[in-house]
This record gives sequence, C-alpha cells and structure tokens, in this order.
Amino acid sequence: MAAIAERRKIYGLGARFSSAAEIYEAAKKIRDKGFRRWDVHTPYPVHGMDAAMGLGHSILGKIVFCGGITGFTTAVCLEFIPSKILYPLIVHGKPTGLFTVPAFFPIMFELTILFSAFTAVGSMLVLNGLPRWHHPVFNWDGFGQFSDDGFMMIIEAADPKFTEQGTSELLAELGAKDITLIHE
Repeated sequence: MAAIAERRKIYGLGARFSSAAEIYEAAKKIRDKGFRRWDVHTPYPVHGMDAAMGLGHSILGKIVFCGGITGFTTAVCLEFIPSKILYPLIVHGKPTGLFTVPAFFPIMFELTILFSAFTAVGSMLVLNGLPRWHHPVFNWDGFGQFSDDGFMMIIEAADPKFTEQGTSELLAELGAKDITLIHE
C-alpha cells in the first residue's frame, strides 16, 4: 500500500498550526522566503492575512473592464456601421450623427453589461481553475479539521522553492504540527 502512495504524484505539504497568531506569523515567514504557490485555510477570517501572505489585488477587475469596453465597442459598431454607412438612417428628420446617439444608449448599455458579466463569469472560472471535480487537498485526512478548529497551511509541490525535505523542515521550524505529504 505504501508503494502505491510512493508512485503517486505529490501535490504538496500540509501542516497544521495551533492558533491564528501562529499561522499568521508562519505566513509572513513563508512569504519572505519567496514561496509563491501556497495557501492558508482557517475556520474564520484572520485579519491581515492577505498582507501576511503578500496577496495583491485581483486581476479580475481589469479583465472585466476590458470585457465591458469590448461590449461597448461592439454596440457602437453594430449601431453606427449599418445606420451611418450601410443603410443611412433618418431619425426625427435628421441623419445619423452626434445628435442621434441617445437613441443608441440602451443597446450600448446592455451590451456593455452583458459582455462584462460574461467576462466576469468566464474569467472567474479560468482564474480559479474550475471546473474541478476533486481537489488533491481533500486526500489529506486532517484537512476536514480546518472548519472546526484547525489552522492549515498547504505549500504546493509546483512551487519553485519546494523540496520535500527542505519545506518540511521549514514548516517544523515555524511550529507546524502534523506535517503531511499530500498526493494527487
């Protein structure tokens, strides 16, 4: 049975800490060591953990803004190319121009919102790596404790600084308990 576990791909190392203060200090040290692919799981939000982990602002807002601009541009093209160039439209006795723009506002607004919403949902799925039916963290028997009273830290094997022994020793130095190798 142990031989089968040895052949499976390693996802990372999981460690349990005793308190929020302990895991907060450990997160700052892991951040300072230059680890990039790791996460912290706690039963409640820990104030300042984002800064301790070195997390910045999400790129999602910028992506959604680009989606909105694309929607707005699409609406302008869909309305003005046919109305001004292909089939010139006369609105209230005036040809299509700057004074007829208010008539096109509803479509511009709707396409901007529609493209923004689709971009937000699609980007959220891609950035979160979804859909994913099973996460390797659930292979860790102790992981279920984090929702009760566990403070868990997981460092992924995909991190460039990850070595099984070095990372394990670092976690032990930081006061981690139950350091566990997690397989895919």
